[in-house]
Amino acid sequence: MKTYQLGLYEKSMPNELSFSQKLRITKKSGFDFLELSVDETDEKLKRLDYSMDEIKQMRHQMEKEDVFIQSICLSGHRKYPLGSEDPIVSKQSLEIMEKAIVLAHRLGVRYIQIAGYDEYYQTSNKQTQINFLKNLEQSVKIASTYGVVLAFETMETSFMNTVTKAMKYVNYVQSPYLKVYPDIGNLTNAAEHNPDDVILDLKNGKGHIVAAHLKETKPNVFRNLMFGKGHTNYQACLKELISQNVFLYVAEFWHNDKKNWRNNIKKAYTFLKEEIEGAMNS
Repeated sequence: MKTYQLGLYEKSMPNELSFSQKLRITKKSGFDFLELSVDETDEKLKRLDYSMDEIKQMRHQMEKEDVFIQSICLSGHRKYPLGSEDPIVSKQSLEIMEKAIVLAHRLGVRYIQIAGYDEYYQTSNKQTQINFLKNLEQSVKIASTYGVVLAFETMETSFMNTVTKAMKYVNYVQSPYLKVYPDIGNLTNAAEHNPDDVILDLKNGKGHIVAAHLKETKPNVFRNLMFGKGHTNYQACLKELISQNVFLYVAEFWHNDKKNWRNNIKKAYTFLKEEIEGAMNS
């Protein structure tokens, strides 16, 4: 029996591929599951309004390909943040959250990775932080009625770029339906590449980390790097995650190379498989 699961981030593949094609590529490349993206684009946000027939078709395709969605990366709150001072946007943020929870429930998805932003395009302040907490509490109540876990992604902005900062909200809300889903690349940049600080930060989430994004970063660069080209210390992070019984991971990278994207996916799988199994066996 395999003792870990490694998923593939949907945006690692060309957007024009069909859902079935993405599932097929995920499995053919060696990955265990697909992480679905619901970002701030209108195209992806439309997924939140899928009909039951569309959802049934997705479930049918997953069963046919024997590849499933284990998690949803909900980054649509960049444009519609929970902490917004605009009451219209604030209302939209909760509507997006509720629809995402219902979609996850209907698809059989266990986790929604939520963005640790109170604001993204506007300035964070005391009021946006108050609004964020208020709407977060409401979101967790909705999630609890569907049995779907919301888990914070540690981001690239100072509001929530560490597990420690995410845990302040987890400890305040005190719900089994609010956890942490860190991005170890973002943690590395937040710690200014001090491996000891990254591990200490991960330790502060012990018992509350449900999964982890495995991503390559280097100073002030948070995306569009291939694995092994930055400074993320996979071995140190994975050993700590494994010690906490965290065995669910997602390879987070983006489709940028139109010619070599298939090969890049295969390379990512090989690289991370070796890192994970090396950490498990050391």
